[in-house]
Amino acid sequence: MSHPVRVTRTHLADGRELLYFDDEEPFLSGESTRTLEDPRDLPTAHTQSEMRRDPLTGEWNVYAAHRMNRTFMPPANENPLAPSKPGELPTEIPADDYNVVVFENRFPSLSLHMEEGAEALDSGLPELYPQEPARGRCEVVCFTPEVSHSFRDLSPHRVRTVIEVWAHRTAELSAIEGIRLVFPFENRGEEIGVTLQHPHGQIYSYPYVPTRAQSILTQSQAHRSQTGRDLFEDILQAEQEDGRRIIRRGEHFLVFVPAAAKWPVEAMIMPLRDVKDFADLTEEEKDELAVLYLDLLRRIDQFFEGVEKTPYISAWNQAVVGEGREFGRFHLQLFSLMRSPGRMKFLAGSESGQSAWISDTTPERIAQRFQEIGEQA
Repeated sequence: MSHPVRVTRTHLADGRELLYFDDEEPFLSGESTRTLEDPRDLPTAHTQSEMRRDPLTGEWNVYAAHRMNRTFMPPANENPLAPSKPGELPTEIPADDYNVVVFENRFPSLSLHMEEGAEALDSGLPELYPQEPARGRCEVVCFTPEVSHSFRDLSPHRVRTVIEVWAHRTAELSAIEGIRLVFPFENRGEEIGVTLQHPHGQIYSYPYVPTRAQSILTQSQAHRSQTGRDLFEDILQAEQEDGRRIIRRGEHFLVFVPAAAKWPVEAMIMPLRDVKDFADLTEEEKDELAVLYLDLLRRIDQFFEGVEKTPYISAWNQAVVGEGREFGRFHLQLFSLMRSPGRMKFLAGSESGQSAWISDTTPERIAQRFQEIGEQA
């Protein structure tokens, strides 16, 4: 069923955009409005990110030197993602409370706040190294005002709101000229480099097709050319026929550990229908996704004995924007680098040097553990 959300836009003191997403009264109906004015004295947002293509691999690398001074593990009274409370330091969010908030990252890897274009780039590079301004948009998504919570602690109603947020932002960011991929994700856990402990995610909109998305695009095209069939349909069929790695089956989605999973803990949520991105989901699919995603997060937090919060990366893969879009399909890849309680898998010589993966477990053992944990009430 429809899930109403009110969107209120404003701008922070340095010109960055902020959006409140409200699902509760009196803000949902518009009877009350969140605080719109940012009282801080900030210089106008301006960055100069660039990207260069590696001729050996064909991959684009982004350079954003201004991120060296970004906020790192601030004390509790300087949490930039908390609501701005009376008598305390103002934060990135002017209101004293919120449901879900999205704003442009203050230290973005990709930015539209660049006055100079290609002419400002280093002109001394050899022609062998193509370079472009890294024009895109990086956003922060604050899931809750409660700093002690995790995404798993959200109510199903609030998770449903977050899904609406992801759909809204996917549609708007995909419409920006030159954007090729919109990627919502969440990093959780200091072990994998999280510098702000407040529960939040990010959305990157890339002006190029990143490596994983390009690999999926290439494989999907080749599979269609060789078999005449859709790669994702064949993956879903193969996993369901095998059955050993299925975690949950829904009416609209399959939750499973892929047979070629490489991370120590990994699972996917994939739609049974050819859905391209969050904005392409039906109301019924969004409802089910909220339930299945919460269940999967609660399972991953019980995966290791004695570990209350498993560090993870939640990567929402979406079809590319523009050429090749028909070969992609929306799906979640949820994974952790933790290989045993308190021990992380380091990406050393083989993984980092050659992208040649060596796993310390098997997909079947991962799936068996997820199945043992069982469905959550």
